[in-house]
Amino acid sequence: MNLSPAVRSLKPSATIAAAAKAKALKAQGVTVFDFTLGEPDFNTPEHVQEAARAAMKAGHTHYTASGGIPELKKAICAAYERDYGLKYEPAQVLVSNGAKHSIHNVLTSLCGPGDEVIIPAPYWVSYEALVELAGATPVIVPTTEASGFRLSGEDFERAITPRTKLLLLNSPCNPTGATYSAAALEALARVAQKKNVYVCSDEIYEKLLYTDEPFRSFATLLGGIADRTIIISGVSKAYAMTGWRIGWTLAPKELTSAMDSLQSQETSNPCSISQYAAVAALNGPQDCVETMRQEFARRRAYTLGRIRGLPGISLPDPGGAFYAFFNVSPYFGKPLGKGTVVSNSTDFCSALLEEAHVALVTGDAFGAPGYVRLSFATGMDVLQAGCDGLAAFLHV
Repeated sequence: MNLSPAVRSLKPSATIAAAAKAKALKAQGVTVFDFTLGEPDFNTPEHVQEAARAAMKAGHTHYTASGGIPELKKAICAAYERDYGLKYEPAQVLVSNGAKHSIHNVLTSLCGPGDEVIIPAPYWVSYEALVELAGATPVIVPTTEASGFRLSGEDFERAITPRTKLLLLNSPCNPTGATYSAAALEALARVAQKKNVYVCSDEIYEKLLYTDEPFRSFATLLGGIADRTIIISGVSKAYAMTGWRIGWTLAPKELTSAMDSLQSQETSNPCSISQYAAVAALNGPQDCVETMRQEFARRRAYTLGRIRGLPGISLPDPGGAFYAFFNVSPYFGKPLGKGTVVSNSTDFCSALLEEAHVALVTGDAFGAPGYVRLSFATGMDVLQAGCDGLAAFLHV
């Protein structure tokens, strides 16, 4: 079969592929300590579940407007005004089937052949592929561990060409957990204004912070940058609603209208029941978010302590999200586990899974050779056993 060039060059999501390998071992009866997926292990809060049940009983099981129900759009606007002082109109909101779908909508509606999209590395595994599917060119700008894996204003400006359309920014970041200070974000915003570049700010981990400095949405910067900002977020991470598939964009009206037209042809509306559940998540009590954040903070402290106790491993502080991203390259070329010698992160993760039954994601998939990602969005017993397995594999 002669498949399209876009699909032929497309690679499957590395995180999903790693999780699939772990599940295959589990299906064979092997106990696997799985740290692959960025998914909270908590159940969705009860009041959100109840809202879904009520929506079904009320008959909200049919098509909705392609861009989302008015109640959810209003709830999103109210949440951003409550949390960040940002004022949006429902006409600027598009509700989609998860934040990944939202990013696809932005790239497909705003970018095309000849356009360049700047992506700081390490980056979330789907960014590069989604840019290429839109026909645009990803421009990968490496960041360093010494910088905390943060893009500087100077590096951003150097990467801009006459073809640059968009910066794709993620703070807190998957896979590194890196967060940007207000000053660092303002430096990027000044460059975006100066060079007339749009910024797509992926803020899906906005509620999961461990720093003293509060979260700053990119659209709050410099009084006017909101006109050049597209916010991406959703309920997946903060409310433990990954399977409900609700994400959104906040963008200028013209772009929102274009994305709505695109979505109407591709998927129609997001799940009607999930939309009513998301209304309850945003409008209801927020203490559940803080309860989960505190537990993630406890797991983070344990994970950082264990990994930093491994000789030769370097790990910058993850200021947000629920990932530890660390350098394992000092172990390349040395006997590991049962005598296995590896030369890259992908082989390291494969050997670790096969021999120690510990599942991590290779940094090669995130544009960061030599590193691996561990998700600490799992129970303390699994974290402890997994860290024990990793230490034994490294012979320390």
